Amino acid sequence: MNIVLIGMRGSGKSTVAKLLAKKLDKKFIDLDELLSKKVDMTLPKFVKQFGWEQFRDKESEIAEEISQQTYAVISTGGGVILRKQNVDALKKNGKFVYLQTSIATMLKRLESDRSRPALTNKKTLEEELQQVWEERKTLYENAADIIIETDKKTVKEIADEIISKLN
Repeated sequence: MNIVLIGMRGSGKSTVAKLLAKKLDKKFIDLDELLSKKVDMTLPKFVKQFGWEQFRDKESEIAEEISQQTYAVISTGGGVILRKQNVDALKKNGKFVYLQTSIATMLKRLESDRSRPALTNKKTLEEELQQVWEERKTLYENAADIIIETDKKTVKEIADEIISKLN
């Protein structure tokens, strides 16, 4: 069975997934990294050149491909839940763990990261995160098999909590 981490950007999906994979002796897969390799460019450059719709199409292709895996910890992009086909594909062999994170914590984690493409036309990162969270909150909750609150927890504490809830 795969463990599929979902949540907003800045929720810690990749960081937690790496540790979780190590602890459980499972393969680590980062959906965004795979996408970047497949299109042979950075994700911001791809989005700028081809747009979000084409990005989502590529993301769906990769979600379908990696859904065939059976013993992996998968870190997804924050928007993977926007398409039901992605959720359905990844649920075939996976349990979804939603890393629920406050806007304040996401802001702290993302303030120095300028490598991500804008998701909205909002002027500030805080406004953007607020809007995107409002749009996606229900999708994350509905897709989740397990919800983990990440604020004020270390990566190790989050990984350990996931393991205990899976058992």
